[in-house]
Order: sequence, then C-alpha cells, then structure tokens
Amino acid sequence: MVESVESKAHVKFPVSKLRVGMFVTSIDNDGQVAIANAGQIKDRESINKLIKNGIKHVWVDKERSADSCGFKNTVQPPPTLKKKAPSREASQQKAKKLVTEAKDLLAKVLSETFEGKAIEVAPFEEFADNLIDSALLDSDALKCVSALRTKDAYLLEHSVNVAFLLITFGQHLNFDKQKLKEMAVGGILHDVGKIQVDDKVLHKPGKLSQEEFEHMKKHQNFAMSIMSKTDGISQISKDVCLMHHEKLDGNGYPNGLKGEELPLHGRMSCIVDIYDALTAKRCYKDAMSPAAAFKVLLSLTPFHLDEALVYQFIRSVGVYPVGSLVELSDGRIGIVWHAKGRDALHPILKCFYSLKHKRYLDVTFVDLLKSDANIERGLSPSSLDVDPTPFY
Repeated sequence: MVESVESKAHVKFPVSKLRVGMFVTSIDNDGQVAIANAGQIKDRESINKLIKNGIKHVWVDKERSADSCGFKNTVQPPPTLKKKAPSREASQQKAKKLVTEAKDLLAKVLSETFEGKAIEVAPFEEFADNLIDSALLDSDALKCVSALRTKDAYLLEHSVNVAFLLITFGQHLNFDKQKLKEMAVGGILHDVGKIQVDDKVLHKPGKLSQEEFEHMKKHQNFAMSIMSKTDGISQISKDVCLMHHEKLDGNGYPNGLKGEELPLHGRMSCIVDIYDALTAKRCYKDAMSPAAAFKVLLSLTPFHLDEALVYQFIRSVGVYPVGSLVELSDGRIGIVWHAKGRDALHPILKCFYSLKHKRYLDVTFVDLLKSDANIERGLSPSSLDVDPTPFY
C-alpha cells in the first residue's frame, strides 16, 4: 500500500462522479492507495463494481481520460512573457556547487568545533536559504545530486541530505519558509556531536559491540553541550539536532522523550535521519533501495515512528524518488529524472543500461506517460554490475 500524489493531471475523484472514458490509475481506500490494473473505464458496470466493493475514491489521470469527460475543455490563459527557466543541466551544476559548498562549510565547522570553538549560525542560515531557493527552482536537480553517495564522505553527505529532505518534507506539509530554514539548519548540524566520537567506533566496518554502541550514543550528549554554546540558534533547529534518535514509546535517546513530548518537527527528523541512513552507502553496508527503506520505516511504526507521518514522508519523496534507480518492464535501467507535477508511477527516466542484454545503451529520456513500458521495480545501486554515477 502506498499513498498517491495529487498533481494538475492526477486527481483524487469520488466514485459516485466517475464517468465512462475516465482513466483510473489506482484505488483509494481510506487514504491508502492500492495500485490496481490501470485503465480507462469502458462501461457503467465497471463503476458499479467499484461502488459494490465499497470504494469511495479513485485516482484519475485527466490527461489520459477521454475528451468526452470534459477535462480538456478548459480555456487556456493567453501566454505571458516570463523569464526563461534555467536548463536542467544548469540547475544540476548549480545544485552540485551548492552541495559541495555546504559540505566544505560543515567540514570546516566540525574541525573548529573539535578544537572547542563555538558554531556561528549565520553561514548555515545562508546555506538553508540557498537550499530552499534551489528546491523551489528545480527540486528534481537537487534530488538527483543528493542521490550521489560515497561511503567515505558519509557524515557530510548525510547531514546535507537530511537538511534537504526536511525541506522537501516540510514543503509537502505547507510549512512557511522560516520554519523550513530552521529545520534545515538543524538538519545540517544534526550529527555535529559525532566529531567527539572515537574514530574507531565511528568508522568501524561492522556491527558495534554494546560498549561501542553506548559510546556512539554519547554523540547526542556532545551535541547538547555544543548547542548550549551556540548563540542565535532557534529552538526548532536545536530540536531537530537533539531529537532525531528519540522514539515515540520513550525508548530513544538522549532524553527518552515520549509521545506528545516529541513535536512534529522532532518526529520528522527521526524519519528523515533513518531513511537517509538506510539509502546511503556505508563502509560496512550497501545502500538500500528507497522501496526497501520505506518498508523498514513502516516496520518501525507505531512504537518508534509516527505512522501517519511516515506515509506523508513517502508521499513527499515519491514511491520512486527522483535520483533513484528503477528497472523497466523491457529490462532497461534508468534514473528517475523528473517527477515534479507528475503522478507517482509515471516519471521521466534517464535510461542508460539494459539488464536484459548486459550492455550500456545510448542515453535516452523515457516519458512513462507516453511509453508502453512501466516500472517493474526499484533498485539499489549495489544490485547492478555497473556504476550509474557518470549518468547523474
């Protein structure tokens, strides 16, 4: 079960108002969306069957519905002159530059923090503003860049990605820009306490012993000390930094917060931190596919994570997130390249390899709204015999 994403073309529709010719993509059952056999409604009997089965809402693709349904008869406003949007290539380069600058900033601050210097908040607030602006301009470009991971730069990449995922999640929940900025600052600083964790424990290529794990958990105590000396940092930023290991049942750390003691942004930080850790390549493990990570998140509800929020998070990043790898029904492998304003099952893919023929292909962009192929499954990078990195 997944949640669908509403867009201009893809809308939730009451079964009682369905008409012959409408194109149904999935069935909604009390907010949970079952991906059924998509197709156009051919007769009234199909509608009656949905009603008989107690289905009250479905998801309809207006662009693929028949003209007789009236979706395509809207009067288009006259064209207006506006500034040309930057190309995807330009947005991608800008996103790479922003992420690199953020990692350099964080590396510098971690080094200074290790030496006992206090954190200056202003540079991180500036980064957060730039990240929000870039996300609004071309979120797909940022998502692709954030999907590029290296096992040796985990701490820096993870911190930047948590900041970006919190912005994505917060935008989905309609947070204002100030709150997004404060959450992003907390996100990029959320693991600052790890600078005082023993390197042998922090980078151990294997499971930690109980003693080592207890030492690792102290990074949150170190973070509390660092946050207390940081002037000008908001309470929301502190919460994101200090609450991402708390659990709803009170068995988390460092403060064992329980239930309503965890504010909304604190609960969000728990979800985002786990998801990004699962989908990252580490020195001791391969990256999970987003689909596998979603299953883990759901398995942690309702005692560890907020179940309703987990579903909202999945909805915010998409069933097949931009930057993730998928296999098509014809054996081609592609990167989910563009999804903004599209339904969850029909993104645009950048295909570069054939799993069926075990060879690289000429790079092609495949619009699944116009293709006979469909997504067979999501993939983790480690499941491929080839490196997809050059194609980002």
